Amino acid sequence: MENYTMEGRTYRYYGQEAPLYPFGYGLSYTTFRYRDLVLSPPVLPICANLSVSVVLENTGLRDSEEVVQLYLRWEHSSVPAPRWQLVAFRRVAVLAGREAKLSFQVLAEQRAVWAQEWRLEPGTFTLFAGGQQPGQKTRAPSEVLSARFSVTGAARPLRGC
Repeated sequence: MENYTMEGRTYRYYGQEAPLYPFGYGLSYTTFRYRDLVLSPPVLPICANLSVSVVLENTGLRDSEEVVQLYLRWEHSSVPAPRWQLVAFRRVAVLAGREAKLSFQVLAEQRAVWAQEWRLEPGTFTLFAGGQQPGQKTRAPSEVLSARFSVTGAARPLRGC
């Protein structure tokens, strides 16, 4: 085998073609609504971690569980990067008519790209939070929120942080 690229071989590199059964695919007995996606800080130094919070509300009539998923997208990378990458997920039980505020940490190492070594690069990133992948079409309604953040500083090897 000579071609080690993942282009067209995993959900992260499918381009415009969506996978038949993406991560988180499935049905639910209720409906959920996402709101109040907050990224802190919105501008962070190259080696810093990102704090994320989002509110999940069970808008249906049944108690149920939702798998909250966070995906990261590099807006401009010096090397090929995934369309988006799963960086966190959590299964949460929410009673009917109730809500839960969830907190996550996106580590600096999760923003690293491979360029003969793991490197952190400055730039703009988009974080997606929801019950499915960004752009996923399913019969079960679920929304995906997005917010941008920026990373400042000079590019550096991950081990330099």
